[in-house]
Amino acid sequence: MVEKRLKIMEQDGLHLRPAKELCRIAGEYESNIMIRYCSREFNAKSLLGVLSACLQEGDEITLACTGTDEEAASKALAAFLEKKTADGDK
Repeated sequence: MVEKRLKIMEQDGLHLRPAKELCRIAGEYESNIMIRYCSREFNAKSLLGVLSACLQEGDEITLACTGTDEEAASKALAAFLEKKTADGDK
């Protein structure tokens, strides 16, 4: 299992567009990918799951990847979230 602590930096949080892109990226991997927030777990491959987390700017999450491609999945998803922080895309 690979776990990474990340902070949501999107000014509008993970609203529909970035949540959809996060799910698309997560869906490219075989690993089980979960987002942990406030003692709850959300499936990162499920758009409804990600949206139901109601992640806002400043929220700290744990991204947990378990499976054969867990390292690659973790790196790709962290890079996506960090890219969103760096360039401000929405």
